[in-house]
Amino acid sequence: MSHEHNHKKLGWTIILNIVITISEYIGGLYSGSLALISDAFHNFSDVLSLILGYIGEKISDKKPDKKHTFGFKRSELITAIINAISLMIIGFYLIYESIERFLNPEPINILIMLGVGSIGLFGNLASILVLNKEKDKNMNMKAAYLHLFYDTLSSVFVILAGTIIYFTKLYVIDIVVSLIISIMIFWSSFDIIKKSLHLIMEGVPENIDIEKVTQRILSIKEVKSIHNLNIWGLNSNETYLSCHICSETKKDELIKKLNKLLEKEFGIKYTTIQIEKEDICSR
Repeated sequence: MSHEHNHKKLGWTIILNIVITISEYIGGLYSGSLALISDAFHNFSDVLSLILGYIGEKISDKKPDKKHTFGFKRSELITAIINAISLMIIGFYLIYESIERFLNPEPINILIMLGVGSIGLFGNLASILVLNKEKDKNMNMKAAYLHLFYDTLSSVFVILAGTIIYFTKLYVIDIVVSLIISIMIFWSSFDIIKKSLHLIMEGVPENIDIEKVTQRILSIKEVKSIHNLNIWGLNSNETYLSCHICSETKKDELIKKLNKLLEKEFGIKYTTIQIEKEDICSR
């Protein structure tokens, strides 16, 4: 799937979520539902996420130059972190509003709450369907998809809360749902920040076991030993490897063999392999 296709899908979901955000915020004000206002803010974070995702995809497409020989692919991780931090700020605000509402309860118009909540639910479901195939392309698209997924879930909670309040008159349910939405926000945000920072710090990608890679390289009969092995992710879907290998065989043939093995078994397409007759690094 091309980046241009990602751009178009992100564009459509941005427009759709702007409509949802405005509808839920106005509906929350008129109905008095904090859960609905919480969902509106969560949707607003979706809009920010999608806009940042759109920018990130555009920047990551820029070609390498003399000052940036790896290109701008790390922009994906930076935008994902900004997205997650914006979500956490919104989460803190919603917790504050929940405490404030608990201390100063307000009446809720249940019919407006249910009607607007349903609009939000169907709108978010449509957004999820648009981005479903792209969610595993990179960390940036995953962050955008997670925003939409958790907002769909929060819309379900809003509708459930409205239904329970309608039959029981337990208005505290509205506050409880707002807190649940906040917890979901923190959970998804922390995971994105953790994974993105791990890659920015040159960490080994989570899907790679460096010990298995080492043992697999050593299993090649031409390889006597391996040292200075480094594996890192430039972004969430481009993994790089560099190492020194001691061998008596022809360099080109061994490098081709290793490159084929690393791509097929570990998905590592970018390698720098130095072949030595002895461990020159230990001298």
